[in-house]
Amino acid sequence: MTETKLAEAKHPEDCQTMLDVRAGVDATDRALIELLDRRFGYMRAAARIKTDRNAVRDEARKAQVIEAARADAANRDLPAEEIAAIWNSLVEASIAYELVEWDRIRSDA
Repeated sequence: MTETKLAEAKHPEDCQTMLDVRAGVDATDRALIELLDRRFGYMRAAARIKTDRNAVRDEARKAQVIEAARADAANRDLPAEEIAAIWNSLVEASIAYELVEWDRIRSDA
């Protein structure tokens, strides 16, 4: 359903009113939540796959993910440092979620 709403939203260049803009932002936000749901699904998978709780936090991987987001943002002429900060928060939330899931999975066993 969200893909349909996003497809129905006007492209930013085609917006003529603030109603158009807001509809596009709202549709994009819903699509982002769907993507976050999928990303956190990967965190659940990682929690299931990793046998050592200490392996959940991987600072080298965290830096790699954040740098990739920063570079991608810069290539798109977006505010790269601000997006890197968002990704830092996203990765930290993902790690926290994965730790909770890691504990939950093993407490159910």
